[in-house]
This record gives sequence, C-alpha cells and structure tokens, in this order.
Amino acid sequence: MINRFSQFLVEEEKICFWTFGRMNPPTIGHEKLLDKLASKAGKNTYRVFLSQSQDKKKNPLAYMDKIKFARKMFPKHARAIVINKKVKTFIEAAQSLEKEGFKKIVMVVGSDRVAQFDTVLNKYNKKDYNFESIQVVSAGERDPDADGAEGASATKQREAAKANNFASFSQGLPKQFSNADAKKLFNAIRKGLGLNEQKEFHQHLDLGKKSDVRENYVSGNLFKEGDEVLIKSTKQHGVLVHLGANHVIVESEGKKYRKWLEDVQVIEKPYLRTHHKLKNLKVPVNRRKGKIIDPKKNAEGTSSPQDPDIKDKDGTQPAAYFKGLDKKSTKSKRDAHFKKNAKKADDDPSAYKKAPGDATAKTKPSKHTKKFKAMFGDD
Repeated sequence: MINRFSQFLVEEEKICFWTFGRMNPPTIGHEKLLDKLASKAGKNTYRVFLSQSQDKKKNPLAYMDKIKFARKMFPKHARAIVINKKVKTFIEAAQSLEKEGFKKIVMVVGSDRVAQFDTVLNKYNKKDYNFESIQVVSAGERDPDADGAEGASATKQREAAKANNFASFSQGLPKQFSNADAKKLFNAIRKGLGLNEQKEFHQHLDLGKKSDVRENYVSGNLFKEGDEVLIKSTKQHGVLVHLGANHVIVESEGKKYRKWLEDVQVIEKPYLRTHHKLKNLKVPVNRRKGKIIDPKKNAEGTSSPQDPDIKDKDGTQPAAYFKGLDKKSTKSKRDAHFKKNAKKADDDPSAYKKAPGDATAKTKPSKHTKKFKAMFGDD
C-alpha cells in the first residue's frame, strides 16, 4: 500500500556535515566540537569519524574503546559516532560518505586545520570520490585533537592519567559522565600507556609532602568544629561549622565558605580579647558547645564574680581582671583599653600593649601571648 507519493521521490541533493578526529581520550573539548558540528548541521545529517591510530605516547586508547567511551560521554551525539573499521583516514571517511549517497559534504574542524583539510579534500575530489562541493569550516579557535596549546585538553588528560592524578583528570570530563565510567576511562588510558591500573582513586587534590597539614588534619590535631579561624586570602574571621574529607566550611557574617585546609588558620587569641569581643554581643554564644550564655557569665555558663566598681558597664567585668587595683578610674581606663583593642586584627602588635594597671599588677604572660610573640615578635 502506498502511504505517500514522496516515498518514491529521489532526493537530488544530499548534504552531510562531518568531522574526523583522534579523541584520545574524549574530553569536554570534544563535547564542544560535537555541539558545534550539530549546530552547523541543523536539520541535516552529521557524522563523527574517529581515527584508529594506537600507541603508548599520544594514542593510548584502542579504536573500539574510543567509540565506547565517546558514545557514553556524548549520549546526544552517540548515533552520529560511526563504527567502521575500514575507515582509517579522513579520505576514506569522505569515500564512505559518497557511498551513503551524499552529494555535498561540509567538514567541521579546529580553525588551525581548516586550510590543511580543505586543500587535501578538494585535491582528491573527482579522483578518489566525486562530490558536487566540498567545504571545510571552523568549529572555533580551540582544537581538542591538536598537539600544541590548542589541544591541551586531551594532552592534559593523558598527563593526568600518567601522573595518577584522578582529581585533575575528572575536571576534563563532562558532568553527565559517571564517576564509574571515569575510573574505567582513566584505567584504560593508563593501560594503553603501559602503566598499572589503579584501584584507589583520590577525589581531592594532592597536598604533597611539603607540609604535614593533611596528616595532622586526619589525626584530628588541626581543626575541630567551633574553632575560630582566619581566612587567609580575605582576612575574614569565622567559625568552623563543618569538617570535610579535605576541606572545611567556614561561617562568617552569616555566609558559609568552602575552603581547603591550607586556606585557613586557627585564631589563637589571649582570652581577654576574646572575652571582650563576646561581651559586646547582645546574645553571646559559646561557639565550642553551641550554647547561648549570659553576658555576666563565663564561657562555661557559670557565674563569674563581677568587680563592684564597674559592674554596671556594658558587658561582663570579672573581678579577677581588676584584682590589685584600688582606683575606680584606673579600672575604667583598663576596661576601655580592652574594648578598644578587641576590635583590632589579631596580628596587629598594638592590640597587645599593656593595659592601664599592668605596671603595678603582678602578672605573667599567658600561653596565648607567648605564642603570639613567637609568631610575630616582641615589637
């Protein structure tokens, strides 16, 4: 039964957009190339041919492995990726397109290879194949199959696999490519390079052996939740609210920041400065235990005896910090000194100057003051 007359019409002009590349291995760069190819083709047919070269330097993946991984990596282009073991060169790819019945072909490649392919394809037209027209157009400046800077994507992937750096390798893969398939591709490349396959994959960047940061962190000696820290790059103060496998979450001024271990440092402050910063809060919080504490109580939440001469001033005035002082005016100046210097940065030496009354009081430097002097000096 005849459904429609158009079934018997012979299409006079058939055009195909295509590309030919190594994809050894396939990367996010190739994804952009295929997206560009499909975009230029529009409603027309497009084809993707892969080379069959294999060696231990630049082509570690076998032909069928490349086909398998490329189809998984670029599912929306999977049907366009051709399997034809007889096609080993772009000339043979053009011949296969002629056999399919295409009369016009448009090749899409990186900008630095346009002139090369255009010259050769047109040179052999009417000899090795017969097309009405052959065009070669640019997919953009970056060619993921090139060996130089333009092809750094595929080159970096091979180098990452060679260096057993799975974290770096993962960055060169599309988001939809599963972690399980990424590991298989990683090992397939290593095998092709003549290296042993890996069974343990580290998702984090290697901190190297230049410090013991990682080891101390894993041992629980570096950070703990509730620690007050300094974000080195921005000099922001914050509190550790989460400890990850290789990172921490810092909360500062109502916002949360994800930071690597070496991006933050614990603030080791003399208790007086911490104490007077807390007393300026309307509802102070014990950050170690997550409890709200009374302004007139210490960090553990128990009552702290207040100095009777200045107990009415804002915040808490522990009698222990004014012991040995008789004059109310000296106590007031001492309290004002603490408040003023509590606002200064922790690495500001002026914040550690003697307070009024220190000259006559018998005091010993605390462990925090000793540590500060060890880090920043006495001046």
